[in-house]
Amino acid sequence: MTQRCGDTLLFRTPPVIAAQAAVGGKKEGEGPLAAAFDELSSDNRFGQSSWEAAEKYLQLRAARLCLQKAQLPEEKVRLVLAGDLQAQCTASGYAMRELGVPFAGVFGACSTMAETLGLGAALCASGAAEHLLAMASSHFCAAERQFRTPLSYGAVRTPTAQWTATAAGCCLLQPAGRGVGIAAATFGRVQDYQVKDINNMGAAMAPAAASTLLHYFADTHTEPQEFDCIYTGDLGQVGSSLLRELLAGIEEQGVHARVFRSCASADLAAIAHTAAKLSGSGIGVGILSRGTTMIHQKDLVRLSNLELFPQAPLMDADTFREVGRNAARYAKGESPEPVPARNDHMARPRWQAKAALLHIKESEFARPGHAPVELDVSISRAAAR
Repeated sequence: MTQRCGDTLLFRTPPVIAAQAAVGGKKEGEGPLAAAFDELSSDNRFGQSSWEAAEKYLQLRAARLCLQKAQLPEEKVRLVLAGDLQAQCTASGYAMRELGVPFAGVFGACSTMAETLGLGAALCASGAAEHLLAMASSHFCAAERQFRTPLSYGAVRTPTAQWTATAAGCCLLQPAGRGVGIAAATFGRVQDYQVKDINNMGAAMAPAAASTLLHYFADTHTEPQEFDCIYTGDLGQVGSSLLRELLAGIEEQGVHARVFRSCASADLAAIAHTAAKLSGSGIGVGILSRGTTMIHQKDLVRLSNLELFPQAPLMDADTFREVGRNAARYAKGESPEPVPARNDHMARPRWQAKAALLHIKESEFARPGHAPVELDVSISRAAAR
């Protein structure tokens, strides 16, 4: 039986991932997840005549490896849900032509694998499918040609540009039995924050990822600390690097920082003042999703502050590190010089609409009366300068 709670499907008898397989390319073999792949190749064409044909090979190979591991003949597969980044799911279509089983194409870009798993679990739980393959693939070279700049043009990549994976993954879903259970699936809503930079897809995807997670927590009455890990797609490194700089600045002063997620309010002064009251030193830093930052002290009134940085688009990594340093100095009882705040009179007309949209979204997910949630944040020392 499946229960609907808000945007989330709860599977009372969880369908299971009975087998899985993954095939990757050269960069995947050089990355931290290399050991998780069943097969890797240093040839990104995989012996094929084009990148697009190579992606078809990736899907077909992943599917057959998955079925081989499950010891399940191809003719036993009742449905394949698969997608890729080529126009009209081209790679999936050609791969399924060779596999010769019922097929439904799914296109969700970076969410395709999660979509096929969610839809597949719902079909298995309803009895509509017994042996179902959930698949997704991408190829860096094919995606660059379709969505950005063909590699042959020799264009310079920006620091925010993602590297699309050259890989395919396949999972065999069954209604029950041995395997990894799928307890729930939350289908997200479109979040359009008017991000137009094709080289910063992380910024475009982050609001939808956050929205879907927050809906899941609300629908299931759970909190982030109840989970061992929470994974999203590639949202880039810009946001995480700013948090890293802030914490690094604090630690440079010999002070330990604790990180909390605010649940009750989307007001910066309230968030920063709450942080100060939670802090053993009485000093707290509040940061909104758009980057606006405040250093507060618990004995001050809420609408006061020690330092305020209202124009987030003008703040860079060095500024965030200096904010961290000053917060730590206040915590040690010092009276540091305030961090110089940059000012641009044109920032307001350029960014006010986006800031308002972000504030509206933050306010939608505020849960008055809910206590802040402490997060376990791991910062890579190699990334801290």
